[in-house]
Amino acid sequence: MSQAFYCTTPIYYVNAKPHLGHAYTTILVDVASRAAKAAGKETFFLTGTDEHGDKVVEAARKNNMEPKAYVDYISGLFSDLWPRLSIKPDRFIRTTEDDHIKVVRQILAKIYEAGDIYFASYTGHYCLGCERFVLERELVDGLCPDHGTKPEVISESNYFFRMSKYQTWLIDHIRANPDFIRPKRYANEVLSFLREPLEDLCISRPKSRLKWGISLPFDENFVTYVWFDALLNYVSALGYPDGANYKKFWPAVQHVVAKDILKPHGIYWPIMQKAAGIAPYQHLNVHGYWNVDKTKMSKSLGNVVDPLALAERYGVDAFRYFLMREMVFGLDSSFSEQAMVARINADLANDLGNLFSRVLTMAGKFLASAAPARNSALEKESGLTLENAANTMVEQYLEACQSFAFANALKAVWDFIGLMNRFVDTNAPWVLAKDQKDKPKLETVLYNLLEGLRLVAALIWPVMPDTAEKMTVQLGMDPRMLSVGKGAALAWGGLPAGATLAEPQALFPRVDWEAIEPEKEAKKMESAEQKNPAKEQISFDDFKKLDLRVGLVTDAQAIPKAKKLLLLTVDIGSETRTVVAGISLSYKPEELVGKKVVLLANLAPAKIMGITSQGMVLAAVDEDGARVLTPQKDAPPGTPVQ
Repeated sequence: MSQAFYCTTPIYYVNAKPHLGHAYTTILVDVASRAAKAAGKETFFLTGTDEHGDKVVEAARKNNMEPKAYVDYISGLFSDLWPRLSIKPDRFIRTTEDDHIKVVRQILAKIYEAGDIYFASYTGHYCLGCERFVLERELVDGLCPDHGTKPEVISESNYFFRMSKYQTWLIDHIRANPDFIRPKRYANEVLSFLREPLEDLCISRPKSRLKWGISLPFDENFVTYVWFDALLNYVSALGYPDGANYKKFWPAVQHVVAKDILKPHGIYWPIMQKAAGIAPYQHLNVHGYWNVDKTKMSKSLGNVVDPLALAERYGVDAFRYFLMREMVFGLDSSFSEQAMVARINADLANDLGNLFSRVLTMAGKFLASAAPARNSALEKESGLTLENAANTMVEQYLEACQSFAFANALKAVWDFIGLMNRFVDTNAPWVLAKDQKDKPKLETVLYNLLEGLRLVAALIWPVMPDTAEKMTVQLGMDPRMLSVGKGAALAWGGLPAGATLAEPQALFPRVDWEAIEPEKEAKKMESAEQKNPAKEQISFDDFKKLDLRVGLVTDAQAIPKAKKLLLLTVDIGSETRTVVAGISLSYKPEELVGKKVVLLANLAPAKIMGITSQGMVLAAVDEDGARVLTPQKDAPPGTPVQ
């Protein structure tokens, strides 16, 4: 019987659209599942969306939608994206599904009846971004370390889970199972956190504050705290407690998460399992961040990368390859489109693409496009074989896949591709083809090259399925062999004698980066025009109603609890105005003091964050941020702008 392999992404929070970070994690799990399937394991791949909580309600409100309609929309963006990136989950779960809700209430009732959930009053620092109470010792200069915002002090009565009861058990379990959390640095991080007393976890929100959630089975006046809801998807998706998939795949589970959710997955989740009588998961695999311009991707910073746009520009397989090859698992990595193009040209177009085209062209010319039979005796006698190197590569590849080190797995494959290129140059098939007596050697050299390419196709299939299938078809074989399992495709000697080889087709055309840049800029301008269409015409009399004046910023301050707003004091000659401006993501307060700006002075006063704003500072705003308008030549404060 094949070994069970269950692999999960975190379920993605639906307060924002999918981006590169989501795509990386999901592609990673897709690759892991395909690699396990190719090695002969029975696999189950789970992903989905987390749809309850404060942030969802807030995001729905900002989009003028009801929570249910909003989560349906965003969840649809995720589920629709995955097939377009060649991602094939076995199950896409949503936490608003009835089956999931039933399991959450069932497990909550079980833990409550065991006495591990109790009711108490609590005052603490609540971070909306984290959706939890942040401990005093976790704050950095009074701010949440993850979101850089000051938590709100909230006092309320809630239900708490006795995590502290299981602290010693978790420490002992991690130490007894060194690869329970991997890479090891993250296990050490969890153990470091557990050196301090573990506080009990607040697992509810009163419906007076939050109605969008799963009602507690023992108190309908409260909804379930988001982590106690979301984490249970890993078992509810399998049909806990009696479903066939649950019995087959649990606890043979590989969780894959980014390091920002290490704590709930490394501490809350195993303790929840222990309290509920569920066997702990097998491994928690933690990866780093994708940084853009050395900064973590963030919607507020405007550096979020659209995975679909990249896949459409360069091809899905090239995009998947870059993500898997570039990031060393567990460490942060920097995303650069130019680096991606360099990988495509060097690794895919030059190394793999040229080798494949070169070998098939020679086989067509010298062997009439028919795969030769293997000559084991001549291989042994002459040493003209790649078998030993291929077996070493497969061993290194499978070992790397076991620990999710897919960058290392691909490196082993590309080292072998480099060896094959040297094998071509050393043995020069075009020279052997000149003399009939060298035909056995020619056939042996080309057999090893063709078999090597067949094996390469099998090994890259988890990462680049379309490319692997194209290669397999051109080698005269059925592409279904790549996913049949039992490891058959990974054994040397699978190329059938006499297979009809196709004329080679380019796998990866080279990308001209110099041509890409102007094209991107043109599309950016076109997109900006589409996003900012011309408004309806107004009369000159309407324009004359606007009182635009030159102003001098004499003071600028950040507004507490406001991410985008600055409080400006603006001198317009006859008076000084207080103005709230949404430009803090583009300007630091000190950059504005002494700067001349254009102020709409007769805008009706408005109260923002409790402050009366007396005008509007004009700025050009696009996806790159805000740029305040300022006179090219010096003009005194109060000068009319016409």
